[in-house]
Amino acid sequence: MFNNLLIIGCGLIGSSILRGSISKKISKNIYVFEKSKKNISFIKKIDTKIKFLKKIDYKISNMDLIVLSTHMSEYNNIIKKLLRYISSKNLITDTGSTKRNIENLIYRNEKLKKIFVPSHPIAGSEVSGPEFGNKNLFKEKWCIILKTNDKSSKNLKKIEKFWKKLGSKIVFMNSNDHDKIFSITSHLPHLIAYNLVKTAIDFQKKNKTNIIKYSAGGLRDFSRTASSNEIMWRDIFFENKDNIVDSINIFIRNLNNFKRLIKNENNINILKILNNSKKVRKQIIDLKQDISKPNFGRDN
Repeated sequence: MFNNLLIIGCGLIGSSILRGSISKKISKNIYVFEKSKKNISFIKKIDTKIKFLKKIDYKISNMDLIVLSTHMSEYNNIIKKLLRYISSKNLITDTGSTKRNIENLIYRNEKLKKIFVPSHPIAGSEVSGPEFGNKNLFKEKWCIILKTNDKSSKNLKKIEKFWKKLGSKIVFMNSNDHDKIFSITSHLPHLIAYNLVKTAIDFQKKNKTNIIKYSAGGLRDFSRTASSNEIMWRDIFFENKDNIVDSINIFIRNLNNFKRLIKNENNINILKILNNSKKVRKQIIDLKQDISKPNFGRDN
């Protein structure tokens, strides 16, 4: 599919793209630009044919596809360096979890507008680092590709084919819809998880008792989400702040409503909310976004 593929940033997502690209023979040559010496040491064990760039320089011009898979706070600096060497022959995509900020960054430069097709694979977990990479991470998972009038159909098709080769299901979306949707489906749930863990810690300090050891149920599962990479989630919260603040306001209204219903022991409306939540869970399972096994398929 490509002669030269470059992955910039090789943590969980980047190393999964790397493994998948090797497995599916997506590119004749695969290059990695990674700052972490620890990560580089691990990546070298994946395949001896992987080539490494020590810096972003003239070799960039030979890359058919460049995939940005770093923290979003690093995009601006990396793109400044790329602009010195890229041309219309290059194609760029990314894996960032917010898209309006990336689109704004691209639109500052005419050269980028023609060759940068933003994407967002909806895959990953609470763990980070190349040691957790998986060649099948994107299999049957959605990948969002931004579609605008400024992108050639040729470039869009190349990015679509790339993600399909890695196993993804494709959906095209504009940046505004993307950021609004994921502020509710992804960003708010993570924020709630972080806040719930903080609430548990505050409760523990106030009552001078160890409650963490009793976290075999709900708190345990929230703590898994809250153990995600802190830099990545700080960037997401800041870059999508307007939509996230709107989502928080909706959540607060519903939380206050819950408080009133509980205080007044409103049996009918409480049961209505709880039953509707079960219907949403069934819908998620029917759409094959999760499995129906009890306890998320865990043995304990």
